[in-house]
Parts: sequence; structure tokens; C-alpha cells
Amino acid sequence: MPTNKIKSDLTPSRIIEYLDRYIVGQDKAKRAVAIALRNRIRRRALPPEVSHEIMPKNILMVGPTGVGKTEIARRLATLTNAPFIKVEATKFTEIGYVGRDVETMIRDLTEFAVSMVRKKMLATVQVKAHERAEKRLLDALYPKRSKKVSVPDFVKLFSSERDNDNEFQNDGEKLDQSDENKHDDNTRHRLLEMLRAGKLDNRDVEIEIADTAAMTPIFGTPGMDIMGINITEMLGGMLPKRTKKRSMKVSEAMKILQQEEAEKLIDTDAMSKEALEITQEEGIVFLDEIDKVVVKNGSSHGPDVSREGVQRDLLPIVEGTSVQTRYGTVKTDHILFIAAGAFSGVKPSDLIPELQGRFPIRVELEPLSSENLQQILTEPENSLVSQYKALISTEGTELNFTDEATAEIAKLAHKMNSEMEDIGARRLHTMMEQLLEEISFSVCDTKPEKIDITPEMVREKLSGLVENRDLRRYLL
Repeated sequence: MPTNKIKSDLTPSRIIEYLDRYIVGQDKAKRAVAIALRNRIRRRALPPEVSHEIMPKNILMVGPTGVGKTEIARRLATLTNAPFIKVEATKFTEIGYVGRDVETMIRDLTEFAVSMVRKKMLATVQVKAHERAEKRLLDALYPKRSKKVSVPDFVKLFSSERDNDNEFQNDGEKLDQSDENKHDDNTRHRLLEMLRAGKLDNRDVEIEIADTAAMTPIFGTPGMDIMGINITEMLGGMLPKRTKKRSMKVSEAMKILQQEEAEKLIDTDAMSKEALEITQEEGIVFLDEIDKVVVKNGSSHGPDVSREGVQRDLLPIVEGTSVQTRYGTVKTDHILFIAAGAFSGVKPSDLIPELQGRFPIRVELEPLSSENLQQILTEPENSLVSQYKALISTEGTELNFTDEATAEIAKLAHKMNSEMEDIGARRLHTMMEQLLEEISFSVCDTKPEKIDITPEMVREKLSGLVENRDLRRYLL
């Protein structure tokens, strides 16, 4: 069977290496998503008749909140530059109930893909758009002379003698008009040079731009948005396009005109086609809070009546179906679905059996230890400690955390997670805010050159929060 050799260097080990820069621990989950991503690349290297049969292996992540489930999926999409959306399963209801239809997640994913493609296309036409914007600005700064209306030839037949008398006069007018054209061209050329040199940036100019306020949306019957039908776009070609004149600086006008011209240069049909393709082949849907639509022990009464219905509605989307969007039909066969949930009150086995089979890869994420929390504080790019250092540095003060201090913060955060609801790394945000509250308030007035955060300071500021059970009811 002939296959194309994979050219991508995005190997599973490289994917994990990238994820390690932002997420601490959770090696099993990283390994699972790395293999799933590499398999997508492998599938696209196969012949069409084979690749069509290979379905993505959807992943179910099980673990407490704040341990990195969402971040793994988000960073994965960033790494591959793939369309990605995060949705909560609790936002959807069974068909027949008031709420969002599950197909809207695919439409949202398509909108994200269109936005990605539009941004890429806009970048490729900026040079040409800039040239067009310069021409429009020149027309506003120095309008072209209107052409004189020539006398029709049949009128001249009635006054041949008069034409002979005015022959030299007409020749003179042509010479004068030629001189005027040369003068105009020279003036516009000098203006263009000044414009490109930035000498006209602060000059006021009146330009004609599209009137976005006039584009009032037209509302159709309820449910048409669900079918992907946009009445305003359908009538867009029939309704007259309104413009308005605005006075502004040349520098601001250049940005607006270049943006308008870039939008005109985009091939919308090609944009829609490419967006649909990357949605179908590379799209990733992160379905969070999947455990909230699970009914414990199969009971369905009261407010739980539509939960199993949501699971049944998810089945065809995850398995593979066609969804109508405003840009065309999207097939969900090869979209990667990553579901996640804490499953504290229910078990993954409480999902309806058909949906369990659609998520063959099940990964358990471990609760964060004290060591993990300290790593999260200091090791990832743009870690919490580095963020607070950067914030305080704007006041001219250097904030320094000792290793012992970060270890103490992690230890206290782990203690609170074990004694209260485990919210994972999100606990660190509360701890850091409580610890640095006084410094953030007074540093503007005292302006010390350096502040050292020591273990003693951490215990002094946070021990009350950790030990006072009444206070902990109101703080995370």
C-alpha cells in the first residue's frame, strides 16, 4: 500500500516536551494526547481510501478541577495551530428543551476556523491593501480634476467654419490641460513621498468609509440561527451599501482604509472552503464538565430528566455526522473530541454505554502534590511568581521569592486542598493574593528597592487563612 512519508517533526516526544513548558506532571495525559495528535498526522499521510476509515481515538480525562485538563487541550491546539473550542456540557439540553443544541459546538468551531483563515489571508494581502489605501488617501488629500466634457462630433458638423476659427484655441486648451495633468501628477507624487515618510501623519483628512452602524441585523424566525442561516448575509447583496464621511488624522485613516481594502481582497469562497477543511481534519473540541450530564445509577427524574438526552444527542456528533453551518456542511468524523470531568459523585461507567465506546482512551489525572504546586509556582513559562514579580517591578521594586518561601506556599495550599474542596492549582491564586495584599497596596508609597518573601512572612500572612475554618468558608 503506497503511503507518503511524514514530513512533520512534531513527534510525540517533542509534543510532550512542549507541554512540559506549561503543565506540571500529568505524564499519562500528556502521553495520550501526544499519541492522538501524531496519529492524526500519520492518517493524513495515508491514501484517501485508507485515511477515510481511520477514526480519531477520542480521549476522556478524569481528575479533580485545577490539575491541567483544560490547559493540556488548549496548549495542544496552540501547538498545532488547529481550530479549538472549549465548551461545557452543562450548556446543552436535549432536543425539545429550552437551551443550546449540541450541534452549535460544531458551528462555533467552524467560526473559529474561519477567523483563523481570515487572519492568515489578511496577512498575505497587506502589501496590496496598503497600496490601495495610499491611493484613496491621495484622492482625499488632493482630489483629481474633473474632466471637461467634450463637444460631440455631430454638433461640429453644423458649424465647420466655426471649428476652423477655433482650431488654434482648441490646441491651446489641450496644451494647458496637458500641463495641468503634469502638475497634478507631480503634486500627487510629492504628497505620496511625504505620506510614506510620515510627514502627513498629523494632518486632518476627510475620508469616506463604510457605515457599520447602518448594517442593522435582521432577525428571522426563531431557530434559523440553529440551521446556520443568516438573514442579514442573505440580503447583503440586495441592500445598498452605505458610507459616511469622517474627519481624522492621516495615520488613523491609513489603518482604517488598509483594513477595508484588505477585506475586499479576500476571496470569501476560498476562505470558507479552507476553513471547512481544517475544521473537519484538524478541529479539536474540548467537552468539559461531562460528568454533570451523567445520571447516578441510571435514575432520571426531576431536573435530571434531560441529562441522558444530552448524552444521546452527543452520540452522532462524536461518532460522525454532517452539521449544517453558514459556510457549508461540516463532517465531524475526524474531529478530535477530548472530554473531561471530575467524576466525584458519579463514575465514568455511569455514562450511557454508547457514549463510553466513543471515548476509548481513558486517562486519570492525579491530584497535585505539594511538590507539584511548588513547581507550578516557579517552573512554567509565565509562572505565578514571575507574573507577580513583573507586576511589582512596574513600581520600581524588585520582588524576590526564596525557594523555602515557595515551598511553604505550596505546602499550605496542599493542606487547604486536602482539608477542603480540592481545586488544584487554582488555590495558589488565592494564596498569592492574600500573601501580597499589603505589598501591592503600599509599594506605590514606600517604593523600596527590594522585598524578600521569606517562609516566616508566608506563615505570618497565610497561617490565619489556613487555620481559621470560619474564614475559609468565604475564601477559596
